[in-house]
Amino acid sequence: MYDLMIIGGGPAGVAAAVYAARKQLKTVLIAGEIGGQSTVSEGIENWIGTPKITGIDLGKAFAKHLEAVKSDFVTLAIGEYVTSLEKVAGGFKAVTKTGTEFTAKTVLIASGAGRRKLEVPGADKFENKGVTYCASCDGPLFGGMDVAVIGGGNAGFESALQLLAYSKSVTLVHRSSEFKADPVTVEKARAHPNMRILTNTEPTAVLGEQFVTGLTYKDKNTGEETTLPVSGVFVEIGVIPNTDYAKALVDVDQFGRVKVDARNQRTPVDGVWAAGDCTDELYHQNNIAAGDGVKALEDIYIWIKTHS
Repeated sequence: MYDLMIIGGGPAGVAAAVYAARKQLKTVLIAGEIGGQSTVSEGIENWIGTPKITGIDLGKAFAKHLEAVKSDFVTLAIGEYVTSLEKVAGGFKAVTKTGTEFTAKTVLIASGAGRRKLEVPGADKFENKGVTYCASCDGPLFGGMDVAVIGGGNAGFESALQLLAYSKSVTLVHRSSEFKADPVTVEKARAHPNMRILTNTEPTAVLGEQFVTGLTYKDKNTGEETTLPVSGVFVEIGVIPNTDYAKALVDVDQFGRVKVDARNQRTPVDGVWAAGDCTDELYHQNNIAAGDGVKALEDIYIWIKTHS
């Protein structure tokens, strides 16, 4: 039985694992991959200490740091996905998709979140046939084409800026009149001659034959529907926490995010902590997730030492 089981390989999980190694806790980190959601980003400009880094390079840096400090204390179970988590005698047991079981005295849930899917007619049918959830992955395939981006947060505007490097035009469709994206990012997009921004609009259907040929959207003020001729639809409408495996054990809010005490990242279940985008943390950022992971680990260390 491990001292600590960390579920997730993003900034929260990796930060906690680094600190666990330094405190010589017998730890297993279970994750599909190292890096988290940001691995798909072409340019991260707010990771403290690094003016700009790609998501792939950030993931590599995480892995390198882990490898340098893990010694015999941290075991990496990469490529594993937890499907269930339960309390057992002396601690907790996780079971993965491969049927592998891990047990530990304590658990840190740091499994992040996944992309929210577009739920309009045609979205499922044309996924990977023009509908995509990763501009950095698929953007170059749409060189010289007209495309649409759905979403008004940082992810939506960052995707639009990436696509402007390849595409003929980019139209951003946003349901509100206000944007959640940073003003500097919004202004950078507005300044591009091939950028068009539609507010108070919502998509109603994705059109196509073998591949996407258009996006139908509705003006929320007038109710008028318009068809936008595009070859690609890039969806950036938020995320859903990856917490299904833990819902039988911990309390979650209406969005499925694990409820925690913000002072120490504890859940109401003794011996279980959570950190990062899978929690009801007010703000979700890489730097905040890493801080949450460190905060949790400091508390976990004290808990282990006082319960042994």
